[in-house]
Amino acid sequence: MIKVSLLTLSLFVATLAQAVEPGEVLEDPALEARARVISQDLRCVVCQNETIDESNATLAQDMRRLVRQRINAGDTNEQVVAYMVDRYGDFVLLRPRVTPQTWLLWFGPILILVLGGVVVVRVMKRPASNVGEALSQEELDRLDSLLPEDNETS
Repeated sequence: MIKVSLLTLSLFVATLAQAVEPGEVLEDPALEARARVISQDLRCVVCQNETIDESNATLAQDMRRLVRQRINAGDTNEQVVAYMVDRYGDFVLLRPRVTPQTWLLWFGPILILVLGGVVVVRVMKRPASNVGEALSQEELDRLDSLLPEDNETS
């Protein structure tokens, strides 16, 4: 029981640790803070669902080093991000820009929700069907004429 608890705790602590290695950290705390902010907005193109700040992938390490090199070269945060987008494409952004190419990504869920609401309203406004209403005498007579007569003996 204690071993399981220790294993669980160690896995939990390991997931909290950032992937930035000590050799990657910039000496200037202000520049390092900028690098961390930028790294948290860039996607690891290998892992695809992690930031380069969180990823242990070799390419993510290279991307983190590249971000720090650009910051040391004097680039602004926007210039660093633009450089990374030029190099890796828009996919590297965790929050894609709103452009005509990404409208479906940004507004598609809202469109689906609105269309679903329209369908629900139309279905709800539809007049109730006559299922469950009693049959008229004429309908009962017709039904009796259609049913085989040998059912009456059972």
